[in-house]
Amino acid sequence: MDLVFRQLQDQSSSTYTYLLADPSSGEAVLIDPVLEQARRDAALVRELGLKLKLTLDTHVHADHVTAAAILKKTTGSRIALSAASGAQNIDVPLHHGDRIQFGRRHLEARATPGHTNGCMTFVLDDGSMAFTGDALLIRGCGRTDFQQGSAEALYRSIKEQIFALPENCLLFPAHDYRGLTATSVAEEMRFNPRIGGARSEQDFVGYMANLGLPHPKQMDAAVPANLECGFIEAAPPALDASWAPLRYTYSGIDELDAEWVAEHRRELQIVDVREPREYTSELGHIPGARLVPLGALAGQAEALDKTVPIVTVCRSGGRSAQAVTILARAGFGKVANLAGGMLEWHARGLPTD
Repeated sequence: MDLVFRQLQDQSSSTYTYLLADPSSGEAVLIDPVLEQARRDAALVRELGLKLKLTLDTHVHADHVTAAAILKKTTGSRIALSAASGAQNIDVPLHHGDRIQFGRRHLEARATPGHTNGCMTFVLDDGSMAFTGDALLIRGCGRTDFQQGSAEALYRSIKEQIFALPENCLLFPAHDYRGLTATSVAEEMRFNPRIGGARSEQDFVGYMANLGLPHPKQMDAAVPANLECGFIEAAPPALDASWAPLRYTYSGIDELDAEWVAEHRRELQIVDVREPREYTSELGHIPGARLVPLGALAGQAEALDKTVPIVTVCRSGGRSAQAVTILARAGFGKVANLAGGMLEWHARGLPTD
């Protein structure tokens, strides 16, 4: 059966987020979403034409705040998390053996406590992939020295629940601090220095007792927030900015539709970044648009007003997308690209000079 699969990363916390979807129904799940990446993830779901059904957290994280709450507010997705986690605001409390359905596909929830009481590993229906959270990492595993950690419990979880999977099953962890992306059951059974090979429970417990790691920097803020599934005052009320109906793209650019720009153009700075000959060509230009060719934009940015929102324009929306990036680097906070550029403007029959 077909599957849409994407592995995403938050570099600041070295967290992996995973998108899985059934292409026939468009139903999707998002595993371990990060608050700061919620706009990116929602944009990907929208651009792929999917409907986010559930967010799944493998456990209550200590190094980042989940995006479960903000995605629920924005997309209508439901929040799934282990019932043993002790968290509030869970829509779908998960237990060992539960089936998480999305379209014709499903994940099996396996309880793998030890890093925390509520750790779960999610196994794809055909046994080809599993998402291990912090229980088992690539050539490592989650620490066991806080948040109800137990080295003995983690040893049993890995041996009985993860290493019991097919040896060719690919494993995808919640984190990797070296940029490694995936491993397999066979690899970890053989090469994992903490629990692979002939290492006994005593070997493992002794190894874990002597890691000597500092606590995560965001732990004091992240754990309380994640025990509320991300429903905290510091979370943004929505994914889009308040000054306009922005559409954030997976490429990282805010866009606006032509009709909205036409209706509000007198409240905006419209910056046309084409060359002079294009500004006066058959496509013309938006009335009141200021011509600043893309190559000159960085040097002339200071002449623009930072208090008035800017919409950048070009022929098709490509160069003007780069103009958004240039202006953002120059300290402009309210900048968006005209989706489709002058070609879309003309197709909608909007006024030009």
